[in-house]
Amino acid sequence: MSTLPARSGRHCHHALNPTHSTLYFSPDFAAEYARLGIEDERAAYFAARAAAMGAVGPGAVAATFYNFNHELIAQHLPAVWDTASPEAVLDARLRIVDRTLRRLLGDEVIASKELAEAAELALRATEACTRHARPLYAAHADLPVPAEPHLAYWHAATLLREHRGDGHLAALLSAGLDPLEAMVSHTATGKGAAPRWILATRGWRRTDWEAAQDRLRERGLLDAEGELTEAGAELRAGLEDHTDRIDQAPYAHLGAEGVERLTELARGFLSLAVGAGAFPADLRSKD
Repeated sequence: MSTLPARSGRHCHHALNPTHSTLYFSPDFAAEYARLGIEDERAAYFAARAAAMGAVGPGAVAATFYNFNHELIAQHLPAVWDTASPEAVLDARLRIVDRTLRRLLGDEVIASKELAEAAELALRATEACTRHARPLYAAHADLPVPAEPHLAYWHAATLLREHRGDGHLAALLSAGLDPLEAMVSHTATGKGAAPRWILATRGWRRTDWEAAQDRLRERGLLDAEGELTEAGAELRAGLEDHTDRIDQAPYAHLGAEGVERLTELARGFLSLAVGAGAFPADLRSKD
């Protein structure tokens, strides 16, 4: 097993993770779930991401998703399971991914040996993922691997995303950041989503956001203008380093050459997806 260059696992994650997220921004998402009778897009999101855990309620989703307001989740769960079963939601999810990736990447890429190679590499990395204390990953790890390479690639990207995500929540707890403080401080790095988009999708109010800013200022992590202080920047950097450490196993298992190749391939697919309009242009605006 070769030694991994610093942050190579993180870089690979950042190349793979958006492939999973294309699901939620796809025009097929709302349409497919509406056919199941789930017409509210927030209900569809909670169902699509949580279905691997079964017919869970708002508490399990608040715990595993971390940054959503429990009151918002409770408006849709567990009621959504009366409309469509978790099994039906998961089947619909794969249909959406199939159509979305075919549209974003094109038939030539879907049938390419490069995509098949990326799927094989990503699945090999998941062999070293662990279930303990990682509930959202563990639930997805119990799902079957799709046969078609582009769906297997998406499935593996999902496993690696949730594996790192579960670990990141442990890091947030260790740093003493509640859901809103985590989002405010992440946005202040310049890499997080726009506050307007977060408030519109996560169920929080502007006053909640401002209260979280005040708490971070009291800890010396945020300045009067809403930017990270030196201590805040150090905390956020430490969070990512902590997450890297507890998410190292899959990338160490793949090895340096494998991680480098998977990252290269994933970046190429991501570039195609972005060019095809996979994500809204204002997702990271400052407003």
